[in-house]
Amino acid sequence: MLQTVSQARSQTHGKFIWCELMTSDTAAAGAFYRTVLGWEITEMPMPGAAADAPPYSVFGVPGEAGGVAGMMTFPPDLEGKLPPNWTGYVAVDDVDETVRAVGAAGGRVQRPAQDIPEVGRFAVIADPHGAVLCVMTPIPRENPPAEPAPDAPGTLGWSELYAGEVHEAFDFYASIFGWTLDHDMDMGDMGIYRIFAHQSRATGGMMTRPPEVPMACWSYYFNTDAIDAAIARLTTAGGSVVHGPMEVPGGSWIVQATDPQGAHFALVAPKR
Repeated sequence: MLQTVSQARSQTHGKFIWCELMTSDTAAAGAFYRTVLGWEITEMPMPGAAADAPPYSVFGVPGEAGGVAGMMTFPPDLEGKLPPNWTGYVAVDDVDETVRAVGAAGGRVQRPAQDIPEVGRFAVIADPHGAVLCVMTPIPRENPPAEPAPDAPGTLGWSELYAGEVHEAFDFYASIFGWTLDHDMDMGDMGIYRIFAHQSRATGGMMTRPPEVPMACWSYYFNTDAIDAAIARLTTAGGSVVHGPMEVPGGSWIVQATDPQGAHFALVAPKR
C-alpha cells in the first residue's frame, strides 16, 4: 500500500502553482511566447545567485498582478544534458515530508530539497515511471495578488501526464498530493483518459503513454482565445504544430506544439 503524506492537508496542497521553462535561448523564447500568448516579461536577479548570473524571467498576463510562469537558462550542471523543457510546480505543505513520501511510494528524488531565498523550499521529483515534477512550499506572502480567472488567456489551463501505466500513476499522485478521481473517459484502443481533481476541481488528466511517446512525461496547456489564431501566431513566430487542432470533450480545442528551441507545450481554447 502506498504511504501518504500528512492527512491534515491545506487547501493548496497538491495544486499546480507555477510552470517553468528551461531553455537554451531565453531572448528568443521570450519573444516567441510574448507573440503567441501575449505574455509580459519581467526580468529579475536569481535569488541567492551571483551578481553576474543570468536573470530569471517572469511571464505575466497583461492587467494582472503577479506572474503565471517563469523562464531560465540552463544552469552549468545541466547545460547540454537536457533538451529545452517545461516543468510544473505543485504546492505542498512540507517539501521534506513530501520527498520522504515520494521515496516510500516508489518515486525518486531528482534534486534534494533546498531553499530559494525569499521564494520558498523546493525539490525535483520523479514518479515511479520517471515523469518529473517540482514540489514547493512557498513562503507565505502578506498580500498575495488575486489570481486570474482559471480560464483567462495566458494562464495554465490543463496539466497532462503521459504515464507509464495510468492506474499506478494515479495511485501514486493521489497518495502524494491528495488528488481525486473526477471521471474516466474510454478512448477505445488507447485505454482510459483519467481526469483528476484538486479540491473537487478538475485540473488535469492522465493516460498510459502511447508507443510514440518515448518516456513518461508531463505536458502543460496554456489558455488562449481561439485556437486557429493561436496556431497562426505560433507558426509565424517559428514554432511547430505536433498534433491538432483537435476538439476535445466539452467543446474546447487544443493543439500540441514545440517552440523554436524545441520545448514541448500545448494550447487550449474555448473556440476554433
